[in-house]
Amino acid sequence: MTDQLKTEGKYTYAEAGEGPAIIVLHGLMGALSNFGATFNHFSNNGYHVLIPELPLYSLPLLKTNVKNMAKFLYEFIEYKNLKNVILLGNSLGGHIGLYFTKHYPEKVGALVLTGSSGLYEKAMGDSFPKRGNYEYIEKKAKGVFYDPKIATKELVDDVFKIVNDRSAVIRTLSIAKSAIRHNMANDLPDMKQPTCLIWGKQDTVTPPEVATDFDKLLPNSDLFWIDKCGHAAMMERPEEFNKILMDWLTARKL
Repeated sequence: MTDQLKTEGKYTYAEAGEGPAIIVLHGLMGALSNFGATFNHFSNNGYHVLIPELPLYSLPLLKTNVKNMAKFLYEFIEYKNLKNVILLGNSLGGHIGLYFTKHYPEKVGALVLTGSSGLYEKAMGDSFPKRGNYEYIEKKAKGVFYDPKIATKELVDDVFKIVNDRSAVIRTLSIAKSAIRHNMANDLPDMKQPTCLIWGKQDTVTPPEVATDFDKLLPNSDLFWIDKCGHAAMMERPEEFNKILMDWLTARKL
């Protein structure tokens, strides 16, 4: 997907397709390519799909938080002149989508959350990866998936690079603390947008009970499970993920 990225001003993003806008929000260490199958499927089937690179590692430290990621998203939506967007977020991306929806509800037509943080902040890891220890990073990366083979050497190398960059580590910790501060439990009952929850049954980062809690607290949600699947369903089970989401969008006339 890197060959599809374009940079305009402060925005670097992938974009394809025509139709209702789906904005994909990646997680803390999630590359845009994690959503490659979803990007291709929906952009070829009647949707305008955009994946902006979130400024997780480029903002000043004091601005590296959930609030400013949501502000960046608002500015991106304004820049692209989008209306009634569908926000699709994994992990921290889901949390940013929720925070954005709280503050700019008029911009959001629907939410799609998969392995989202926002209620349960073990999503950031109970022990932050040790710098320099490749085997440890590899073990942690593989643990995110039901099938450890999904954690390719390229993926592990990317995470290893982040945790060995002092600036990136400091920003990762900053946004992790921000995520804990911005717990969304009290806000979810006010979010009336149709919400699709797609969860891996074997997610150990945001376990199944987190999905159940989201479903209880959100007034207009539907919860779908994918078996033999960990924290990143759109990567690990892309065909199932895409079918569930397409069927849901069709049923909801979105």
